[in-house]
Amino acid sequence: MDHEHKGITIRGNSAVLAFTYQGKRCRETLPMPPTKSALKQLQQKRQAILYEIRNGIFDYSKHFPLSKKAKAFRQGRADQYTIQEALKDWLKRNEPNYELSTLHGYNSAIFHHLIPQFGALKIADLSVIQVKEWLAKLTCSNKRKNNILIPLRRLYEEMYLEGIIDKNPLDRIKNLTVTAREPEPFTLDEIEKILGQLAGQERNLIQFAFWSGLRTSELIALTWQDIDFENNRFYVRRAKVRGIIKGTKTSAGTRAVILQDQAKQALLNQYAYTGAANEVVFHDSRKNQAWKNDQSIRKIVWTPALKKAAVKYREPYQTRHTFASMLLSNGVNPMKVTEQMGHKDWGMIRKVYGRWIPSADDNQPL
Repeated sequence: MDHEHKGITIRGNSAVLAFTYQGKRCRETLPMPPTKSALKQLQQKRQAILYEIRNGIFDYSKHFPLSKKAKAFRQGRADQYTIQEALKDWLKRNEPNYELSTLHGYNSAIFHHLIPQFGALKIADLSVIQVKEWLAKLTCSNKRKNNILIPLRRLYEEMYLEGIIDKNPLDRIKNLTVTAREPEPFTLDEIEKILGQLAGQERNLIQFAFWSGLRTSELIALTWQDIDFENNRFYVRRAKVRGIIKGTKTSAGTRAVILQDQAKQALLNQYAYTGAANEVVFHDSRKNQAWKNDQSIRKIVWTPALKKAAVKYREPYQTRHTFASMLLSNGVNPMKVTEQMGHKDWGMIRKVYGRWIPSADDNQPL
């Protein structure tokens, strides 16, 4: 039979404590030996809870660490909710909103950097100087540092908009300056030297890369259904990032690209290897399977070829820069180059490749 005292209901060997916190009626069950001393202790505990609530110092988790309500109330208290809890909850809430490749980056930032460094702090305890000092010690590029901060920035922005914090310390931390990846295109002589070190499918892959302007992630996702030999073009519709097929980087990235003669020849040569039975154009010849990611190409094909050819090393992305600079140097309209590269507007072309755009005075006599 239940026995009721003020705010306490005894049920056999347990008791339910009732109280109001932040305008909500709360009920928590605790073990209760059937003794008068145990009842007295529970009454004292309830009185302590009511005192703490009146004075604004009540910590739900301290009194009821296993309670589901404890976490719910803690989420609204910047002085009790830890950054570790908040980041995990933020990630869980936002998983449906991001691509798998983006989530992979956020997971890495949260579990390898942010939680180890700041996880034990309460939301209210994070300071601008703490973040700045930590960033200064991180041994990675400015771009990587900016990316690591993204989940923390978005979490604190949510907290501010929800009114959980009055000020957002991350608003006072500017993104670090990122030096644009400088185009360092290959010369025709260098291209020939590199291709001279390759044969078969590997040569076809790199030759097509130089004369198509594709990102490596787009290159390894290309299928024969994307190739239109009749109209001398091919279509870029998808990319492969971390082994996952996804849409192109931007809506402008979905595009039709004119087949340059050298790119067309690479495809015709490649058709003998994968055209008859397989959908994906370029395969890893060691496994006769589609390339899993761009790192494999860099390690197995690209780096050894440049080394043997005695050509200064540049990353595979420079094949894309090479394509753009060749088109511009040959007088192709920058707007057309913008379309072929999959940029949203020609501002990027002007900014990155401006020195290869011939001026109106180039053909005028001195």
